Amino acid sequence: MMDILRGPAAIILVFGLVIFVHELGHFLAAKLMGVYAPRFSIGFGPALWSRKWGETEYMLAVFPLGGYVRMASRDDETMAFIEGGGETPATGERPKRPRYWSETGTAPFGPRPVPADRWFESKSLAARLFILVAGVTMNILLGFVIYTGIAIDLGEAVLDTRLVGRVTPPAAAPQLAMIAPGDSIVAVGPVRVTNWNSFDQALDTLPGDSLTIRTTRAAVTVAAGEPKSAARKALEEAIVPDWPAVLEAVKPGDPAQRAGLREGDSIVAIDGAPIRSWLGVRDHIEPAIGRTITFTVMRQGVPVTAVVHTDSNKVVDPVTKQSRTVGWIGVQVKEPIAHTPISVGAAIAVGGRFTLFAAGAVVESVKMLLTGAASIKELGGPVAIGGAAVQAARAGWEQLLSLLALISINVAVFNLLPVPILDGGQIMIVLAERVKGGALSPRTRENLIRVGLVLVLLLLVVVMYNDISARIRGAGGP
Repeated sequence: MMDILRGPAAIILVFGLVIFVHELGHFLAAKLMGVYAPRFSIGFGPALWSRKWGETEYMLAVFPLGGYVRMASRDDETMAFIEGGGETPATGERPKRPRYWSETGTAPFGPRPVPADRWFESKSLAARLFILVAGVTMNILLGFVIYTGIAIDLGEAVLDTRLVGRVTPPAAAPQLAMIAPGDSIVAVGPVRVTNWNSFDQALDTLPGDSLTIRTTRAAVTVAAGEPKSAARKALEEAIVPDWPAVLEAVKPGDPAQRAGLREGDSIVAIDGAPIRSWLGVRDHIEPAIGRTITFTVMRQGVPVTAVVHTDSNKVVDPVTKQSRTVGWIGVQVKEPIAHTPISVGAAIAVGGRFTLFAAGAVVESVKMLLTGAASIKELGGPVAIGGAAVQAARAGWEQLLSLLALISINVAVFNLLPVPILDGGQIMIVLAERVKGGALSPRTRENLIRVGLVLVLLLLVVVMYNDISARIRGAGGP
């Protein structure tokens, strides 16, 4: 029963809160700048529920894929076909009277025209840009607040392993070859290593031109350069951690799920060869594009065999930043994450880092899509987000809130794209009018909005198709 209740509630929370916060940013900024805003809507189309407080109608609409703040504009009819209805009564005819009509009210709730000084266009360039970026700002702020709150509650996340998975010695430190996969890091100089975070911090900050790295098997002294230098960064990237290959998630519809692999499975062998850790699994999967691999896993103490036919995927190398095509089965391995208590100030810093990292990851994904380094088939839509929300809710509040923060930051970055119907496109139109020295013609603005609407609808069709295809594959379809 809890799962039944938790699923819809998680979807409503993720979609509703992200949309609400974005539109609230626009609304508050418009009010602050003195722009008349007669409608605040979550969703598009006819109203399911509405109430009017003050001069604004607050509404929940039929189609929940977004929302809008209706702002008075000299070119109001340009957006009317999207949001539904102008703010100015029609000339020469009696207008259709909407809800909350008053003979002394301001349009669209009465016959009085909106004062020109309350139009969006009547405000200064800075005020208009402030209104347009306010939604994105609120979404980023929501992500930051969530990440900071999680850090305050749980402490700083650390990678709780000292196991070496791979060593690639840089030219300046060939001695690192003495450290082998399977070694455990014990100390760097006088600093005892308790987890991988403490290892990276010691490499980055300890004084001296050389450092001694001690493992359970050897002690290696290498040239290190100055603290926080490029040479120190190269040392960090040269030694990669590893951990046991226990599956934390199996993506619905992907090869692993179709082959019968499950969350909690511990991979112990591939094609009969023993597997010690996650990097060993990755080394087998990535070169095996379109091939069949036999996995042996331990499931509740019992060995189970699964035959997986691999797919392919494009990934970006974290060091070279170059994309490459690798084998793919659609699993996520459980990382050994632990948490240590931190101060509020440190939690704010952690929240900031996570926010910047999430925003950077979204920007990188958009770049990969535009350059062809990633396929549009990998985009997920409302169904995929809803499924992720349900899974996150079942995993706990931390996972659900983390997903909420990530989606909020995704929405922020997506809205900055230069598509006319999005915030980024509206910002470009405002700046173009400033450069031109006058407003674009109503016909030009309407055509731009129509192009933007078509692009967004095409994207929606693509992601919905991807969602449906994933559901069919997950159900055993073609």
